[in-house]
Amino acid sequence: MMKDFLSILDITKTELDEILTGAERLKRQKRAGVPHELLRGMSLAMIFEKSSTRTHISFEVGMHELGGHALFLNAKDLQIGRGEEIRDTARVASRYVSAIMIRAYRHGTVVDLARNATVPVINGLSDREHPCQLLADILTIKEHFGKIAGLKVAWVGDGNNVCNSLVLSSALTGMEITVASPKGYEIAPELVEKARALGGHVSPVKTPKDAAKDAHVIVTDTWISMGDEGEQEKRHAAFKGFTVDEALLRHASPDARVLHCLPAHRGEEITGAVLDGPQSLVWDEAENRLHAQKALLVKLLKK
Repeated sequence: MMKDFLSILDITKTELDEILTGAERLKRQKRAGVPHELLRGMSLAMIFEKSSTRTHISFEVGMHELGGHALFLNAKDLQIGRGEEIRDTARVASRYVSAIMIRAYRHGTVVDLARNATVPVINGLSDREHPCQLLADILTIKEHFGKIAGLKVAWVGDGNNVCNSLVLSSALTGMEITVASPKGYEIAPELVEKARALGGHVSPVKTPKDAAKDAHVIVTDTWISMGDEGEQEKRHAAFKGFTVDEALLRHASPDARVLHCLPAHRGEEITGAVLDGPQSLVWDEAENRLHAQKALLVKLLKK
């Protein structure tokens, strides 16, 4: 059993199945109004170096619904904002709380926190991975299609942290991943090789049409992530032609669905017609951050 959840590969196939099953159960209980205070008396420290909507709300509400308590901690308001080393924060926080979630600029910060904490640490986002997002995405795909293995999933856009986690997840899910990114913004080759070495099926391709061909799911993300605002003009030029629109969907399977982790910029990486249209699972995907993370918290803390 893993202590921390820093990468989607920190869990096994069996653990992923258990988290998905738990998320489905917790989702049913919430909708039926059935109390499920499985983490009563426990607390979660939430450290935010980066701003957040879905991560903040879903973890805080999730801990409340599980009977626990969540503390929102802006890094600027903590001593790490004044130079305290993350290892010292880890040691102290571990004596107060049951688990720590961190949303950080650098993956190294997440690793250092986990290395020095004695309680579970969850990666709420780093520049390398966004594993909590992938739990929600996989749950959403499973809900809609009734299965995961064998589905073709196309990534169209920046080879960023969400793309990294998606590619690595193929080793756990059996999904076939195609990735189309502009030149200079491709996923790191070593991550593709790592996924393949573990049994994943990953195919980098040249164009969005190549990626979308016969795809069951098309996934995209913003062209400009937090920290990349200075490259706005350069990125808009590089990503021209990488918009997920109705024309691109015609290359996919007739029953194809679209995912986007949000926030979205209509008219850039995705059109409003697709984002708000009948093939979009984006709002179910956003909701599933709550249920998947609740199941993850129970898995980590309910020994």
